[in-house]
This record gives sequence, C-alpha cells and structure tokens, in this order.
Amino acid sequence: MIDPALGSLGAQIVLAASSDENHPPENIIDGNTETFWMSTGMFPQEFIIRFAESMKIALVTMHCYNVKTLKIEKSISDDATDFEAISEKEFEHTEGHLQTNDIPLNGTTATHLRFVVTSGYDHFVSVHRVSVE
Repeated sequence: MIDPALGSLGAQIVLAASSDENHPPENIIDGNTETFWMSTGMFPQEFIIRFAESMKIALVTMHCYNVKTLKIEKSISDDATDFEAISEKEFEHTEGHLQTNDIPLNGTTATHLRFVVTSGYDHFVSVHRVSVE
C-alpha cells in the first residue's frame, strides 16, 4: 500500500514546534526509521503534516522514542486552521528500542494532521516516522 505521508508523494511538514539542524522535522516523512526529528526538551511539542490532497485515513502508525502522551487533531481546510481533536493515546515506555504505535482513525477525512506530544518519558522525544493507511 502506498503511504501518503511520504514527502516523496507530496506530504509536507508545515509546522514543527522545534528544530535541530541535524534532526529536522522533514525526517518524519522520509520513510526511514533511522532518521528522526528531535524535540528541544519542553512540552507540548507539535508538528503538522499536510497531505498532497484531502484523504480518508483509517490508521496512523508512529515510530518514536520517549513519547508518553500524544494527541492527534485533523483539519480539512486548505491552510492549517480549524483543527478538531480526533485521538489521544498514552504510549508504553520502551527502553532501548523504538515505540511503534498504531492509532486507528476510522476513515476520518483530513488535509492536515497535527500531532501534539503533551508529555514524554524524558526531557527529549524523537519521532522517526509517521505512516498513514
């Protein structure tokens, strides 16, 4: 299945709350779990993915490290406004390996998804990949 959350297929990171030149937010959508975006250490942290077109989303899979609580919001506007909360999840702490979490979205339609990390298991979190079905 083709992943519409890939930069190579037109997805973009239109906002990130923090950025490190060695670990930029675009790493989230490059399809590689070896690269990542790293937060700067305060919460909440957030990033917004814009898709090439509006789409129905059944499932989001997030590969990350040290994320404790995540909220996902959607927007159907052309610009990243008017977000509506659609999911909130607490992740299990994994020591020494990536957290991989499937978050069902039940066919919701979105042009943008905002991911808000409200808390972490450490001062810093990393997001390695977000994929969408």
